[in-house]
Parts: sequence; structure tokens; C-alpha cells
Amino acid sequence: MIIDIHTHIFPDKIAYDTLRHMEQMIYKCQGIKVDAEATALRSDLSRTSIDAGIDKSIICPVATNITQPEKLNALASKINETTDETHLFSFGAIHPDNENYKEIIDDVVARDLKGIKLHPDYQDTLFSDIKYQRIVDYAAEKDLVIVIHAGEDIGIPAQIHCTPDMILDMHKHMQPEKLVLAHMGGWRMWDEVEEKLVGLPYYLDSAICLNRNVKIHMENDQFVRMVRNHGVDKVLFGTDSPWYDQARAIEDIRSTGLTDEELDLVLGDNANHLIFGEQSSNITVLPK
Repeated sequence: MIIDIHTHIFPDKIAYDTLRHMEQMIYKCQGIKVDAEATALRSDLSRTSIDAGIDKSIICPVATNITQPEKLNALASKINETTDETHLFSFGAIHPDNENYKEIIDDVVARDLKGIKLHPDYQDTLFSDIKYQRIVDYAAEKDLVIVIHAGEDIGIPAQIHCTPDMILDMHKHMQPEKLVLAHMGGWRMWDEVEEKLVGLPYYLDSAICLNRNVKIHMENDQFVRMVRNHGVDKVLFGTDSPWYDQARAIEDIRSTGLTDEELDLVLGDNANHLIFGEQSSNITVLPK
């Protein structure tokens, strides 16, 4: 079982221009050239998932304004009608400025989308804002998976909208059982994540962290150390496709030094249990 918990697609008519714009922003902000490694087309994500042996690629739609969730969540429902064929499954979307956030979350539940994606940088809202806290609280009440971009965004580094300290502050008030901190808890903030967040009862995903084509990446020894200290049952495989080739991402994580049993958990069994409530009968949760 392999599940990529963190992928993105764009509508066909804007995918090419959107990726080129994002590449330009990365170069402008970081001074490094980072090329998308896939097209961000739904059809291509399906193809690369199947070719890589991925059972399900989870699409994480990001609403960048208050009008988008209704359309994105309707599209997610449509995508999920053909999961068995395409190997694609989409979470839902919500924006922190949606005053009708409960209604939107109820609709996500009714559509059986299983989770939502929050991106504080692209949504220009600090994770410490009450608007996020109320969404997380209500989504957790409804047993949804909540994936949040954590740490710096490579294309918008001026202000980090979700830091380890913000996660710690949330932890004082609520402990959502299905919260996933993307990019191993905080992209480019991994030392601070190790100090402050490792061991807390939240999930970490590996999206783009091991991609050697991005000069800013995590080294294998730190990745393995974090996986084992945090708890291998709380770490999930993700690519952030189109920014990481899915097949190579699997090869990269297999070469980190994790054991076969650890790889089974991280590559798919953890996500299968978290999202779909399914767990392989031969899985034994390993101690930290």
C-alpha cells in the first residue's frame, strides 16, 4: 500500500501558466531555480500515480478566496467518483475568511471528502488567528483530516504564517487527533521542529523534504531521526507533486535507511488508517 498524502492539480487551461509563475516567484524569492517535475494536470497525476505504483494520491486543494470552496469541493466529489480507476482522491477546501465555515465543513463531511487543506501563506492568515482555530476545532469535531502547510513557503518567504511556536500555542488549547503538519512539521524549520514539535500527537508529512533537486532539502539522517523520535506511526509519505517526481520520491524515501517495516507504515499504511480507517492486519505499531 502506497499513499501520497500531498499532491496538487490545477485546471487544464491555467496549469502551465500557474506553474511558470510559481517557478518565477521561487527564483525571485530564493535566487534558486526550481522546476516543477510534473504538469499539475489531473490526467497526468493519475498516470504518474499508476506508473509509480501509488494506490492513492491525495489531492489537497487550496482555496485562495472565499468564493472557491463551493466549486473546489464539488470538483473533489467528482474526482472521487473515479478513484478506483484514476488512483486520485481529493480532500476538500476552505478559506479562513469563510464566515459560513461550519456549513462548508458540514458539506465536506456530507460529500465524504475525508479532509481539508489549509495553507496560511497562500491564504495570507497567521495560523494563530482565531479564524483558523475555529476551523480546526470544528473540523476535528467532525473527524476530518486537517492538512496544513507548515513552515516557510519557498515562493513566499517574507513572513512565515505557520511556525512551530504557533502549533505549540494551539496545542495548549486543543489537540486535534487528525492534524497533519506538512513538510515534516515546518519547511526549512526542521531543527526547530525537532526541538519543539517532535513527540507531539500530530502527523508529519514528508512532502518535498527529500527532493535533492531543491537545494533546500532535508538530509537523510535528520529525516530518519525525526521519524523515529516522533513515532513512525505518525509520519506520512507525501510528494507535493508537481514539485517532486512521484516515482523518484518513493526511491528517495526507500534509500533513507528506514527499515522495511517502517517504510510500510510511512509509505501508506499510516495514511490508509488515518484517512480511510483501514489498517493492514500485519501492521505492528513500532515504539519510538
